[in-house]
Amino acid sequence: MPTVQTNEIETYYVERGEGPPIIFVHAALVDHSMWTPQMDALSDEYTTIAYDLRGHGRTGGSAVESYSAELFADDLDAFITALDIDRPVVCGHSLGGTVAQVYAARYPDRIAGLVLADTFTAETTDWRDRLSLRFLNAQIPLVRLFGLERTQRVGVWIQERFNKDAGGEYGTIERLQAEMPPIPFDEFEKIVRAITGFPKSTVDLGSISAPTLVMYGENTVGYVERQSKKMAAEIPDSSLTVVPGGGHASNLDNPRFYSDAIDEFLSDRVYSDVVGTAA
Repeated sequence: MPTVQTNEIETYYVERGEGPPIIFVHAALVDHSMWTPQMDALSDEYTTIAYDLRGHGRTGGSAVESYSAELFADDLDAFITALDIDRPVVCGHSLGGTVAQVYAARYPDRIAGLVLADTFTAETTDWRDRLSLRFLNAQIPLVRLFGLERTQRVGVWIQERFNKDAGGEYGTIERLQAEMPPIPFDEFEKIVRAITGFPKSTVDLGSISAPTLVMYGENTVGYVERQSKKMAAEIPDSSLTVVPGGGHASNLDNPRFYSDAIDEFLSDRVYSDVVGTAA
């Protein structure tokens, strides 16, 4: 089982392929396996690396009292340093996208490119965006009472009352969660508060200098769509792509389009002098 010491934790990771490096940072409450379709598609031409964030999967929890995007970004920096990875592309989805933003803003010269998918910024001035985060925070006591699986199903049901396709292929998420080590409640709470506390962070999107691809699912919630457009407008060298038929987990809802979009971004804007387009 490949692990590496990052700060005070043992971080589990998987690595496939050879070529320029891509590090995948997963969404909340799943693990590295959410990236299997992208690793399958891209490992012929790239070194693809996916790891389990603190509190998730085979990395597991820690004694730290609270989590934040900054803490996760510190872990990512320790991970890159420990594996001696030179200027990777960092691809973050949802919670992973907040981690990737912090890292890219802090260390603009340490990455070759950035992919931010189905995520949001630290600036939530729209009342609808703030309400979305409060709704997520409200799930903490519900999970304590009813469990994660039941609470998530209710949350997806509510989302689909407003957009019937927002949940995407939710059964895939349930399968991934069933196959990974369970997340204890105290870790769940720290993870959720890291997400809802992200607006307390200071991330200067204008300081991100790496070529950036922003993506969101066609059927995602309005909060993510608004925030994705904001990122694309404020990050200097960025482009915006909508994943057809995708909900919040657009990399699983339409994996071929999502993987092809990353491949095109890499071959055209990041590694054009190194690799060709993947087959």
